[in-house]
Amino acid sequence: MSKYTIQTADQLKPIIAGFRKSAGLTQEDLAMRLGITQQTYSAAERNASNMSVSKLLTVLNALGVELVLQPKPTNEDGTPAGVKSAQW
Repeated sequence: MSKYTIQTADQLKPIIAGFRKSAGLTQEDLAMRLGITQQTYSAAERNASNMSVSKLLTVLNALGVELVLQPKPTNEDGTPAGVKSAQW
C-alpha cells in the first residue's frame, strides 16, 4: 500500500486528482457519487486547498481512500524533525 505525505494544502489537488484517475473515474463520475454537479466538483478539486475537512473526507471516502494522521519523528528536544518553525 502506497503512502502519500502531505505537508501543505497545495499538495491536495494533484493527490486527489491522482486518486480519482487511478480509480478510473472522471470528474463527472465522482460528482455523481457525491450527488453534486460536475462543475461543482471540478471547482472543488481545482481549489482543493480551500476544501473543508468535512468535504475532503467525503471525497476521500467516495474514492475509497483512508486518511491516516501520524506524528512526525521528533528531535531530542521534542520538536518535529525537519520543521524549521511552525507558521500559522
